[in-house]
Amino acid sequence: MEERRTIGYICPQCGQAVAEERTAFALSAGPQAVRCPCGKSALTMETDGLQFRVEVPCGICGGSHRAQVSADAMLRGKGIALSCPKTRQLCCYIGEEGRVRAALKELEITAGKWKDPEASHFADSLIMYEVLSELKESAARDGISCACGSRAYAIEVRPGAVDLVCRDCGAKLRLPAATDEDLDSLCCQYRLRIPGRGGR
Repeated sequence: MEERRTIGYICPQCGQAVAEERTAFALSAGPQAVRCPCGKSALTMETDGLQFRVEVPCGICGGSHRAQVSADAMLRGKGIALSCPKTRQLCCYIGEEGRVRAALKELEITAGKWKDPEASHFADSLIMYEVLSELKESAARDGISCACGSRAYAIEVRPGAVDLVCRDCGAKLRLPAATDEDLDSLCCQYRLRIPGRGGR
């Protein structure tokens, strides 16, 4: 079976995780573009056979970054991660589909923290870190969904709370993240359900 690679990044315009699969043959054949469904960003790459030149829209700093990756690293193995040179945070993943999609879940949390300047001034940084870790575990077990039926969501980090926002209907679930009680309450919930439009 031909090697396949998944390319993923966070759109700096809409905050959506973008992931598309390509065969190794397609990647080697000519220029490629992985576009966000919102139409406002695209990751592009081209190769000379030895190196891939990649331009990544950065969901962390909002700009775009260029990188050179060896053809061997791009086309084979578990995958690679590219970082934002301004913040030193990872901003792009290329490799095996499962690894890329799991990494994008974590990247969404990171991007949410950088999106809101006030988010760096948490009511309690340790509690916020633990809450985000719990959400990461919930995402890993597919434990976050919306009453509208969607499982696509975005994470918005506030100084004392985290919002889970349904990408399909726009409904929001706010999770307090400032005290030990907030963390205990979240840990008791095996599944999180966004109420859906019109819900409570």
